[in-house]
Amino acid sequence: MSDKPKFEVIDRRKMKAEEEQENQQQPSTTAKEEAVPEHSSGGPRLVVNEPKPASEFADAAETAEPDEGLPAAPTAQESREQKAAYDASAQRLEEMVRAQNPAAGAPPPITFENLVQQFYVSAMIQMGAGAQEGQRPRVDILGARTTIDLLAVLAEKTSGNLTEAESQTLETVLFEVRMAFLELTRMISMQPPPPPR
Repeated sequence: MSDKPKFEVIDRRKMKAEEEQENQQQPSTTAKEEAVPEHSSGGPRLVVNEPKPASEFADAAETAEPDEGLPAAPTAQESREQKAAYDASAQRLEEMVRAQNPAAGAPPPITFENLVQQFYVSAMIQMGAGAQEGQRPRVDILGARTTIDLLAVLAEKTSGNLTEAESQTLETVLFEVRMAFLELTRMISMQPPPPPR
């Protein structure tokens, strides 16, 4: 038998008993709903609804609760238990790595700068940086734009909540990736379009 840990995937989603009873008690009224087989397992099911008129969406938007349609947030107890399990698993992984490489010290703690650096590296790679010499860089300009926009969201949402060094790092990285994006899009726009096939 192998020493490798075995993983078990568990569906952690919960379904409210009231909703389940309500769904079972309501008879299906449309042909689309009748075509969907019902499963008694309680697992995910495909639900097909008839399109609603736009006026119903406007009424629903005014009266809807903010968390409607989202899964319930974990309880404080669930979050604590999950974090403890995560920390224990990360510690076991770290011990396995150190056993293979005793000279490696403990990894430094993860900081806000690491998060910003991760976005920076991702954006630059998406814009073709880091390509092997002599190879044509692979550019994912739309992916780079998304990563840059994520950095902008991070800057907006953390505004006023960062140290001076963290704020400066984020502003500098955002400036650098935007400048690289502008240069790249300028180069792309100057190239002639490929011939139609």
